[in-house]
Amino acid sequence: MKGIINFSNHIMQRYLPDPYLFVVLLTFVVFILGLIFTGSSPIEMVQFWGEGFWELLDFSMQMVLVLVTGHVLASSPLFKKILGGLATTAKSPGSAIIIVTVVSIIASWINWGFGLVIGALFAKELAKRVKNVDYRLLIASAYSGFLVWHGGISGSIPLSIATDKHPFENKMGIISTSETIFSTYNIAIVLALFIILPLLNRFMMPSKDKTITVDPAILDDATSTHAASIEKESITPATRLENSFIVSLIIGILGLIFISYYIITHGFQLNLNIVNFTFLFLGILCHWTPKRFLDAVANAVKGAAGIIIQFPFYAGIMGMMTASGLAAVMSEAFVSISNDFTFYCFAFLSGGLVNFFVPSGGGQWAVQAPIMLDAAQSMGASLSKTAMAIAWGDAWTNMIQPFWALPALAIAGLKAKDIMGFCVIILIVSGVIISLGMLFL
Repeated sequence: MKGIINFSNHIMQRYLPDPYLFVVLLTFVVFILGLIFTGSSPIEMVQFWGEGFWELLDFSMQMVLVLVTGHVLASSPLFKKILGGLATTAKSPGSAIIIVTVVSIIASWINWGFGLVIGALFAKELAKRVKNVDYRLLIASAYSGFLVWHGGISGSIPLSIATDKHPFENKMGIISTSETIFSTYNIAIVLALFIILPLLNRFMMPSKDKTITVDPAILDDATSTHAASIEKESITPATRLENSFIVSLIIGILGLIFISYYIITHGFQLNLNIVNFTFLFLGILCHWTPKRFLDAVANAVKGAAGIIIQFPFYAGIMGMMTASGLAAVMSEAFVSISNDFTFYCFAFLSGGLVNFFVPSGGGQWAVQAPIMLDAAQSMGASLSKTAMAIAWGDAWTNMIQPFWALPALAIAGLKAKDIMGFCVIILIVSGVIISLGMLFL
């Protein structure tokens, strides 16, 4: 098994390109597949690509803010102390791997954006304090918790079909989360991953001679903290304002009032906007002065380049997949080989394949739902479990889809190829677990 893990790491290090080149190559692949399987002309595929290119702008900005606000909050003295205190519970490399996996799974089950950021930030704190822990595996372990997000309380598909007037209400009605997120089979899959993933990640620890560590000094943020020590001759009304805690306190309190209002009126129905809002205003308060806050933002935003450049290319791929009908062709291929026993498993696998090209839960559901729901009705299968099978497929192949790893990689300062060797093993093992759950639960 160690040999397989080493081989996987070797292959990924040698052959996996930078995520930007990966998305460009993926664009070529989808373009060619569209020509072959959908009958679309080259000019039509180019049209689909160009028209879809900017469809993820809102989401791209949300993801940039996930990275920046999470990084800013984590670099504040208070939050560093909290994460650092939690990190002291790890006494060895093995315990560090287990703890970061557990924390990431819990955080991702609560909210995927929260889990994505917290896992990577906590991994960095562990790397500073635990000697001889493999930094690549630590970050991969933090990212592995993201597997459970679509089976958690922020899962976009189960929440969508539980909402009045959702797009497919005429086909399936409104389905309560008691039949999806809190169903027996879904809880069983989440619990199985909660137990097995930490042990799997611990088992993947490389031998001492192959362990790659990181100098803790490199992980310290280069955030400027000299704002309070301004020389007398440079003090002006403007600099006094920049270094005044009163400004941060007032705007921070306004933010907290809105967060409290949101919780009172909506409960703990977290979405990406409220998570970013919370991170932003806690960051403002925890950095105390506008100057220190802006220094932290300037430091954090350096890692957002990959998201800004690559997400439009994924939107273009989604445009080709949906407009050409290629996503529907893929779904229909899995349906054609399904029977009453294998249907949910094949729905899961089809969700995993389509997610590789359409890495958006909502977008993927819009493409696959009409085909998969019709197939489920013709077989007398559960519509709620069909939806969750696609949801789990969407979460599953995120393990080898750089789209979602970009924020975590930016926080960690790693490249996709550094963690993907481990993620391939996680993908295979988790795929077996989820498939068994779909077949027998």
